Amino acid sequence: MRNLLISICLFLAGLNVSAQDIPPLPEPIANNAVAHVSVGGRDYIFSFLGLKPGKSYSDTSRSAYMFASGDKAWQHLPDVPVAQGRLAATAVGLNGKVWLFGGYTVAADGSEKSTPEVFIFDPTDKTYTRAPDMPLPVDDMVSFSYQERYIYLVSGWHDTGNVRAVQVLDTKEMRWFNATDYPGSPVFGHAGGIVGNKFVIADGVAVLGKDDKGQRKFGAVNEGWMGTIDEGNPTNITWRRLPQLPGKGHYRMAGAGVAEAGQVVFVGGTDNAYNYSGIGYDGVPSMPTGHVFAWDFKADKWVLRTKRDQSSMDHRGMVKLDGKWFTLGGMGAGQEVLDAIVLIP
Repeated sequence: MRNLLISICLFLAGLNVSAQDIPPLPEPIANNAVAHVSVGGRDYIFSFLGLKPGKSYSDTSRSAYMFASGDKAWQHLPDVPVAQGRLAATAVGLNGKVWLFGGYTVAADGSEKSTPEVFIFDPTDKTYTRAPDMPLPVDDMVSFSYQERYIYLVSGWHDTGNVRAVQVLDTKEMRWFNATDYPGSPVFGHAGGIVGNKFVIADGVAVLGKDDKGQRKFGAVNEGWMGTIDEGNPTNITWRRLPQLPGKGHYRMAGAGVAEAGQVVFVGGTDNAYNYSGIGYDGVPSMPTGHVFAWDFKADKWVLRTKRDQSSMDHRGMVKLDGKWFTLGGMGAGQEVLDAIVLIP
């Protein structure tokens, strides 16, 4: 009888895997696009593309992985169907599928190219379908869905500079349109999320003039903006500048709208801008943080949440499984590329 009870408990535990039980990613990966969806009563989380531990141009990845509630291991998915690995892509889970946007490629000479492709990944049959390309290819942008129909891409980098554009894909009609431009400093590597029809964008890296040699200077900006989408017109966004947080702005945090808390939550990142190696544009190694803060819509202010034990940066979002939120991979102290799954307090 005792053995039978143990077997039953183990079986039931397997039906509801907690975030603490999720094994590490199959490989260390940073700057990966992440998403979560629910299909047939099961939750799925995903990692696509990103940067491998070598952190050179040849270490950009095409790999994809999936973990499902009730499973004990990650599944290796078919590679993203592109010729080269990509960094700074973004992914959104919507209506049981994952929508994967853009990113940039890195050539041997260091040149970078923003890519326009959009793919729809179906976790049921593990296939990619091509969707309409982005009109303006961007990477390192913020993405989120609205009304279970629209996917918004806010600001980001296009080939040689940041843009203010807010591009929207209507996933029902499969067409793109532009919404009201982002009014803050055009940035890349910012973070954000949406609750209802209100979203918040924070920080990122902007071009801050030129140095003595005429080269562009990049630096983190300390800015927060709330956008309110007109419920009758998804092209119309009313923007509000939020109070400035103390200290420096942060880059490549993980962000998401957490509806159950009524907050947009931001995790980790660094205050020293870098490209992709984790070494700052100023030549100083960037240091990750473990801070967790949020914009609380009910309180109408920034709030601090419990700090994480593990500091990390180089995130493209965070995901949810069994009611818990966490980051997948990223970059830790010493610019170490991580395979860690870390809970968000």
